[in-house]
Amino acid sequence: MKSSNPVLTRPDTFSRDAWPAPSAGELDAMYAVPARMTIDDVVVRTAMLLAVIAGTGTAAWVLDLGRGPAIAAALAGFVLSLVIIFKKVTSPPLILAYAAAEGVFLGAISHAFDVVYPGIVIQAVLGTATAFGGMLVAYKSGRIRVTPRFTRMAIGAGLGLLGLMLVNLVAGMFTGGGLGLRDGGPLAIVFSLVAIGVACMFLALDFDQVEKAIAAGAPERESWRAAFGLIVTLVWLYLEILRLISYFRE
Repeated sequence: MKSSNPVLTRPDTFSRDAWPAPSAGELDAMYAVPARMTIDDVVVRTAMLLAVIAGTGTAAWVLDLGRGPAIAAALAGFVLSLVIIFKKVTSPPLILAYAAAEGVFLGAISHAFDVVYPGIVIQAVLGTATAFGGMLVAYKSGRIRVTPRFTRMAIGAGLGLLGLMLVNLVAGMFTGGGLGLRDGGPLAIVFSLVAIGVACMFLALDFDQVEKAIAAGAPERESWRAAFGLIVTLVWLYLEILRLISYFRE
């Protein structure tokens, strides 16, 4: 049935002859252009990785694997993360394998914490989700702007924390508790609070990198790398929140 709306009956816009079908060459050119990354791609990939972590984490929890498998999974995740970071071509299987290893580690360590502090895992998950949501809102609303100065501060703070943790680890080999950064005392609480703050800063960096990659027309495959970056930060944030809550539960 032909429309009587004068807007929809314009012959220069809505007629079949106004928009001829593309030629075979034009179609080939369109198909030759690789798909570009979108925010939906990043969301879907991140959800997939979280699902893998939840699946392997639940299995590790139910099986109560203990400390040995947890350490092995943590080391495997660390090695895989280095390979993913330095590999030029994004590899979804490696990223999925990383998520699986991290799930085993998180499931085992979460179970150990929950045995001592019942309900702490739910608290840590809610705390992580709240921190993530809060940082996303603050970033999208412009309350947090990722400037070059902000980036230098976040990276410098992250390197400083890493250095202190390594020194604490070495010191722990010679004295009980090392520097006291993980013994549950006041210094440990301050250290965890600072670590949580820095992890939230890294979330802002992740959001900014995702936006820049989309604006630059990054290939769709790079959404896996973006999701991997978000997962790394979320795992770190969760562990710090879990540890901080355990200090107060003591």
